[in-house]
Amino acid sequence: MILKDDMTGETEALKRLALLGGCQTLKISSAVFAREAETSMQTAARRLKDLEDKGFIERKIVGDGQYIKISEGGLNILRNEYYEYKKIFEDLKAPIVFLGEVFTGLGEGQYYISLDGYRRQLIDKLGFDPFPGTLNLKIDEESILRVRELNEIDAIRIEPFKSEKRTFGGGKCYKIKINGTEGAIIVPDRTHYSKDLMEIVSPKNLRRTLNLRDGDIVEVVYDRRWGKRT
Repeated sequence: MILKDDMTGETEALKRLALLGGCQTLKISSAVFAREAETSMQTAARRLKDLEDKGFIERKIVGDGQYIKISEGGLNILRNEYYEYKKIFEDLKAPIVFLGEVFTGLGEGQYYISLDGYRRQLIDKLGFDPFPGTLNLKIDEESILRVRELNEIDAIRIEPFKSEKRTFGGGKCYKIKINGTEGAIIVPDRTHYSKDLMEIVSPKNLRRTLNLRDGDIVEVVYDRRWGKRT
């Protein structure tokens, strides 16, 4: 008999909990979980404790069962599993599509894009003079997964540079179309933004050109022919 390793067992347990409703708070007994997971009650109880100890689930035991909710760490394991299956079944030549909601950022994009050390590189490497500012998007869960696909593709590198007073970090970018308009995703090496946020530069003022307001949903398309896989 071939035994699954710990991570595979954890992934299977998390998947079963998710299918039972564990992405929200789920009330379940170890006996019911054992039946659903097709394992012994002892193994099921041990697996749940392991998941709790590793921070993959939040659990509160009560008299007639337990309340369980999959944590962000547990969801990340499931997202990684989902991504691996997508690589098997999806057409790897198809464009990568992101959906994002427009929001107003901190206004830093205008400052950084206007710096000569960045602007010259963007003109040279992207082939356009960027509008002084970035369009900020909050991307959905599916798009967060697709960012991982993008990270496996050779990016256009933006090198760090120094001024008299400070050093400015580098980053990478990917040429895209946003609602059919030319642009590029900018990914700084260091950023305070969370993983669900995306910055876009373009030769045009995208808010004006595309008549965008905060809350509008836009489509960002990366054609895989624009970069090779690493």
